[in-house]
Amino acid sequence: MAYTLLVTTDELARHLQDEKWLIFDCRFDLAQPEWGFSDYQAGHIPGAVYVHLNDELSGPVTPATGRHPLPDPQAFAAKRAQWGIGPGKQVVVYDRTGGSFAGRLWWMLKATGHEDVALLDGGYTKWEAEERPAAKGIELPHGPIPQPFAGPFDPRMWASADEVERVRENPEFRLIDARAAERYNAESEPIDRIAGHIPGAINRFNGLNLNPDGTFKSPDQLRREFSQLLGQVKPENVIVYCGSGVTSIHHLVAMQIAGMKGARLYPGSWSEWIRDPGRPRFP
Repeated sequence: MAYTLLVTTDELARHLQDEKWLIFDCRFDLAQPEWGFSDYQAGHIPGAVYVHLNDELSGPVTPATGRHPLPDPQAFAAKRAQWGIGPGKQVVVYDRTGGSFAGRLWWMLKATGHEDVALLDGGYTKWEAEERPAAKGIELPHGPIPQPFAGPFDPRMWASADEVERVRENPEFRLIDARAAERYNAESEPIDRIAGHIPGAINRFNGLNLNPDGTFKSPDQLRREFSQLLGQVKPENVIVYCGSGVTSIHHLVAMQIAGMKGARLYPGSWSEWIRDPGRPRFP
């Protein structure tokens, strides 16, 4: 059985010795970029390879990009091959924040054609709380190395700044800002140089997708909550964004859990949007 959305800690524990299962640790802290790698070395799921958001899941930052632009597709293809990701491999990704950072690798793999990738529901926090096996130090990718996949990121899965500008106030579309309410409302902005949000966007913090224990809410509950948020708007007319196109992917996962497919990511997000002084912003 292939897992494409979530996998439980019980199921992963049963496959720790399975060569067809590849595990990646994506924990990260925007304020302390090296914390994730340090915390990984102190304890991680056996067999897990660490993946760094800035260094391996993002391209070079330029005056026109956001803080975490998508990497060059060929560079990511080479990285995929180095990690041993190819046909027949079940990929599991996790972090310590309910999937808010691991979702980036989940989305990138799907956008380059690898469907069998799932978030560990509850992440390392749940794994650790259950006193499951842990390893220390650094683990390296293990082969065999498959043929690199050199395709682009699927254009059906993301939207450009120009498209966001065209549809942001169209009632048939819904633009969702996944940041905390105080950032959306311009009450606080600890990361980007300008506070506010894209006019026309509504706010739903990505953390609302989780139960208190860090696992995702049930499909029925997520369906109710997103249906209320969207009204008559079709899921395929939803575009999500955040500060830099990372944590908003959590909404794409949640919507798929709810059976609401087709929503897209604005990868550049707020940090790219504000690079152009001609783009409208609130306030």
